[in-house]
Amino acid sequence: MASRVLLIDDDAGIRESMRMPLEYEGYEYIAAATAEEGIAAIQRESPDIVFLDIKMPGMDGLEALSKIKAIDESLPVVMISAHGTASVGADATRRGAIDFIEKPFGA
Repeated sequence: MASRVLLIDDDAGIRESMRMPLEYEGYEYIAAATAEEGIAAIQRESPDIVFLDIKMPGMDGLEALSKIKAIDESLPVVMISAHGTASVGADATRRGAIDFIEKPFGA
């Protein structure tokens, strides 16, 4: 069974740009456009890892991270953001994220 990767990001371009490389590498790709959709996908799909955007309309990524950790404390979550700072990354890791990656990827 392929590992399941969930990407939660409000940017459709980011969601689509991640699909092909992950599927090509053999991962099962799941995407959500909002934190609420992502939390529902976690409960429904049981992903192996979550990539979570910080800045989203409605519930932001840091609030979503807290809710995700309440559901499954052991689920690895990597925070992603184009607007992140070192302090935001540090806050995310204090809240349980395993890493912080800046967008755009590969830049």
